[in-house]
Amino acid sequence: MEFFDFKIPEGQSGPSGGKPVPPKPAKPAYKRRDEDVSTEAVEVVDEAGNILVKPPDQLELTEAELKEEITRVLTANNPQAPQSIIRYSFKDGLYKPISHVDQMAIHFSLNGNLIPKDSDEGRRQSIKLTTAAEKAPVETSATAPEEAEIKDEERTEDTQAAGEGEAEESGTAEAAEAADAEEPPPPAVKERKLANQFNFIDRPSWTPRYPVRDRACQSEPTPCKTLSDDINQWVIHDAYVEELQKREESKEKEKPKAQVAKKEEKKTKKKGRKLISLDSQSDEMNKISKAAKIVERMVNQNTFDGIAQDFKYFEDDSDEFRDQKGTLLPLWKFQYEKTRRLAVTAISWNPKYKDLFAVGYGSYNFMKQGKGMLLLYTMKNPSFPEYIFRTESGIMCLDFHNDYPYLVAVGFYDGNVAIYNLKKATSQPSYKSNAKSGKHTEPVWQVKWQKDDMDNNLNFFSVSSDGRIVSWTLVKNELVHTDIIKLSVEGTAMQGPEGLQLETLGCGTSFDFHKKIDYLFLVGTEEGKIYKCSKCYSSQFLDVFEAHNMAVDSVSWNPYHSKVFISCSSDWTVKIWDHTIKTPMFVFDLNSAVGDVAWSPYSSTVFAAVTTDGKAHVFDLNVNKYEALCTQLVMNKMKSKITHIQFNPVYPVVVIGGERGFVVTLKLSPNLRKMPKVRT
Repeated sequence: MEFFDFKIPEGQSGPSGGKPVPPKPAKPAYKRRDEDVSTEAVEVVDEAGNILVKPPDQLELTEAELKEEITRVLTANNPQAPQSIIRYSFKDGLYKPISHVDQMAIHFSLNGNLIPKDSDEGRRQSIKLTTAAEKAPVETSATAPEEAEIKDEERTEDTQAAGEGEAEESGTAEAAEAADAEEPPPPAVKERKLANQFNFIDRPSWTPRYPVRDRACQSEPTPCKTLSDDINQWVIHDAYVEELQKREESKEKEKPKAQVAKKEEKKTKKKGRKLISLDSQSDEMNKISKAAKIVERMVNQNTFDGIAQDFKYFEDDSDEFRDQKGTLLPLWKFQYEKTRRLAVTAISWNPKYKDLFAVGYGSYNFMKQGKGMLLLYTMKNPSFPEYIFRTESGIMCLDFHNDYPYLVAVGFYDGNVAIYNLKKATSQPSYKSNAKSGKHTEPVWQVKWQKDDMDNNLNFFSVSSDGRIVSWTLVKNELVHTDIIKLSVEGTAMQGPEGLQLETLGCGTSFDFHKKIDYLFLVGTEEGKIYKCSKCYSSQFLDVFEAHNMAVDSVSWNPYHSKVFISCSSDWTVKIWDHTIKTPMFVFDLNSAVGDVAWSPYSSTVFAAVTTDGKAHVFDLNVNKYEALCTQLVMNKMKSKITHIQFNPVYPVVVIGGERGFVVTLKLSPNLRKMPKVRT
């Protein structure tokens, strides 16, 4: 912006009809701050004769340029506000620029403590003050006459100044002053300011502190005795039975002699009364059984505290110096006195309670067959089984139901199958096959639960040495069987009487169903062959693998890879197969008959096998494809042979069973339970 200094000649008048305008002094020429002081301004005289001071650097503009209107728009936007703020949007999952920016700029702010008179609080305080002023006595101060005199002097001075202008007005003013002087002034009431309620004054007060006094009393200590003894479930049971007998005897003594005489006369009712007393005892025992189990577990945890600490916290640090090899740490040993002459024929973990597992007892010596037992152990109580079921025939296999963990399917040496319900307080099976319902004629080597059928009936499959694979369905209160397939051996037809052709059936020893394809399953036989079968075809096989030279003891699908399965045999070998290829991918010779093999639940490349020489072998194909990472002697060969092995589904523990009826749990070292790397 340019500034001009207009010089008006002396004596020139202003606008018409007005007073003469005195001449204004000449204004100095305005200069820019960056302009040199020595620069001289140029004086220019316009058409009206006015002298204009023109800066030397002023632009020369034409009339059109001077008349041109330049529009400037004033906005309320803050020029200092940022325009490129970027923040993260959780809705879209990316960083986005913010379009709306706060344009308000605060230049001055002050928090006041005044209260408006029109507000409710102001009216309330003003009323309070006026009522207080009315109640208080009127104070007459000594300064009141002096203040009246000062006011009179001020009024007289004002009247004298006004009298100089007009005489009439001064006369009236003097009369008013005289009237005011005669009347006494009213007492002045001082205005009190509104109090600020936000100012507080702390007024502390001191209270006396009473001294603290302690009161105590001394009494004689109660006599104590230290008792120590070994305790188990049988001792607790006997103690409760003795206590119940004492109670019954005391009740009989309290009864009158007349009632006792009547009881002796009625001999026919003694048996019924005995049964009633036994029932009452059983009811009382059921009430205390839960408490007894808890006490027994507490005693066992104190007894085996060191093993429990190793199970939970011990990690073998020496694995770092073993060149990726590992070891097995022995933990608990489970043994029941009445199963010492029986062999462990099956092991299965409960799908719901991860510390509970079932063990089937029977005999692999076909010349010495007898009774069997089904025991359920828990790692919380290694001294005594949780459930005991005695069977007339030896148990050869068992399996828990995934959805109903209290149902256990069992296969026997005599060809029968049964289902035990752990919820029922009975030692007899809830369902059992018989000759009429189509039981097997040879030992049942394996049973597997399957998905419910179309009518939502529970069903499971069994394989036996008679060459039949049977589906058992629970319909109402009985088992209904359906033959799925018969293991016929090609080229082994025999000539029977009268020219009949007798078909020879293979002896099934193990089988396993695919984890994803429901209808696909594998069957191992005593001839060393593995059949790939389907539930949809009952007269032919999908494929046949010439797997081993001796009986196939176990066959199992890989839980992670849908094409891979593993098999073991008494010909000392463990083989890994792809079911689309006839030849094995891996063959491992363990220098002894292999009793069982199992995949690990945490890795697709880790599996374990047990041999009859008392050793356990753990492999990890991701680390070493040629030899085991751990080969450890679990039990002495002269004492017992190892028959079965199973991985715990959660904990890094394997359970191993032998021929002498005992079960051992072992913990895997860190090198044996490495998780596979996730490929990106």
